[in-house]
Amino acid sequence: MNILVIHGPNLHLLGRRRPEIYGKGTLASLNAGIKEHAAGLKIKVRVFQSNSEGEIIDLLTANSAWADALIINPAAYTHYSYAIRDAIDALETPAVEVHLSDISKREPFRRISVIKPVCLAQFKGEGPASYFKALDFCALMRK
Repeated sequence: MNILVIHGPNLHLLGRRRPEIYGKGTLASLNAGIKEHAAGLKIKVRVFQSNSEGEIIDLLTANSAWADALIINPAAYTHYSYAIRDAIDALETPAVEVHLSDISKREPFRRISVIKPVCLAQFKGEGPASYFKALDFCALMRK
């Protein structure tokens, strides 16, 4: 199974940006954990981070033939990117939305996800474990 993992804007700042919300781990440590967890599930992953909405859409499109599933943390794009939502919907790759923090308990504008309706599941509020649970969920799809 091949899974595309995309981290949205500002996730390159993990460990420095609001550690009380996002944790002290870096993007590099998160990616290492994702790759290790995926390997244990015998899943191949490609992991990307972008601050650009257009680049995220290009990554989705460029990897759509390779990916059996998508795990995406759209970050701030969660709340307003109909362009990313439409790309996920158009490509018809099974998708899972993840968030390090619990967006349902944050500021009112963060509680709305325009991405969730085109995803099979959403995992949030468990730090890196949100990604690991998404990998586990995807692994169950292959059986």
